[in-house]
Amino acid sequence: MDTRVITVVGIGADGWEGLAEESREAVRRAEVLFGNDRQLGLVPVEEPERVSWPSPLLPALPGLLEKYADREVAVLASGDPMFHGIGSTLAEMLGPDRLRVLPRPSSASLACARLGWPLDRVDVLSIVGRPAAVLNAAVAPGRRLLVLGAGREAPIIVGALLSGRGFGPSRMTVLCDLGAAEETVQRGVAEDWTEPAASALTLTAVECVPGPDAAPLPRTAGLPDDAYEHDGQITKSEVRAVTLSRLAPLPGELLWDVGAGTGSVAIEWARAHPSCAAVAIESSAGRAERIGRNAAALGVPGVRVVEGEAPDALDGLPAPDAVFIGGGLTRAGLLERCWDALKPGGRLVANAVTLESEARLVAARAERGGELVRVAVERAGRLGGFTAWRPALPVTLWTVRKDPA
Repeated sequence: MDTRVITVVGIGADGWEGLAEESREAVRRAEVLFGNDRQLGLVPVEEPERVSWPSPLLPALPGLLEKYADREVAVLASGDPMFHGIGSTLAEMLGPDRLRVLPRPSSASLACARLGWPLDRVDVLSIVGRPAAVLNAAVAPGRRLLVLGAGREAPIIVGALLSGRGFGPSRMTVLCDLGAAEETVQRGVAEDWTEPAASALTLTAVECVPGPDAAPLPRTAGLPDDAYEHDGQITKSEVRAVTLSRLAPLPGELLWDVGAGTGSVAIEWARAHPSCAAVAIESSAGRAERIGRNAAALGVPGVRVVEGEAPDALDGLPAPDAVFIGGGLTRAGLLERCWDALKPGGRLVANAVTLESEARLVAARAERGGELVRVAVERAGRLGGFTAWRPALPVTLWTVRKDPA
């Protein structure tokens, strides 16, 4: 088994001159030096064999590491390798004991130093290889954002997204080539931003300022129903809030939303924490497409949408920490399949409106335990010249936790 340690060297825009002697020595000692073309061009040392990263990188990475497994390898990374960098990928792939990481200040640290912002009170997001829609969940009055990448068009993309959410007056500062002699700073407001950045090495700092048409949304469960594009097939706001409280999302956990409809439960699960993941399973092609649009609009474009009918559509999905069944309860084998896939200690919540699906939940509770709760919501509405309560259909919720292994 190969136990050779790979050295990961953080290098800034100031290049070789900005490296500590320990980092320089690691590069000199290497037999093979990995990095992108820009990073490799910053190193004047000629001895190591230089290998430029292929595109796409991740599928090729295991083969590259295997090819050079018997040689001394160093990897160049921008700034702090463990901050949205190759160091994190290598640590997951090889384990931390196989790495020696020599970091430089991250671009976020340098930006906050220039702006006088406390880094611990700033939301840092990356649109490098990710949809810009990830910003939608972070935009809120008074928040400060640092947006990493992607390329010279990044500030135009960020400005357009902010304006589309009603945050056109937001102040933007675009910092390029942080730490280099040619470092530049541009300032303006989102709704007026039309110029590309001076360099592809760009970071966009945002101070969120709402305009008169902004409609900020909280991170809490139970968003208004009109926050979603839907055809009526949606878990209503009040019931959704109760459902999410019982699903109890924790950082890093995965949810299956079975019979997802609009995808509202999966989306609000994913909004609970940036590390929460969700798979929305929906048999209707039109609704499946709508889930994707809703997820992007609400800042969680990483929600995976699987078009197909459960239980067959569940084949090959990673085991969930929680399952929500919002439709299809009477389908043969669905409940059993979800239960079997659920991780030990995981939670299952199923909602029923019809007598037939409610009977299925009563039988399931008799078999597996758990708790049954009925939620009834009434809204005030006009009745002639007066106001009266209009009840919605009551919803029965079954909540059960799988015993730890």
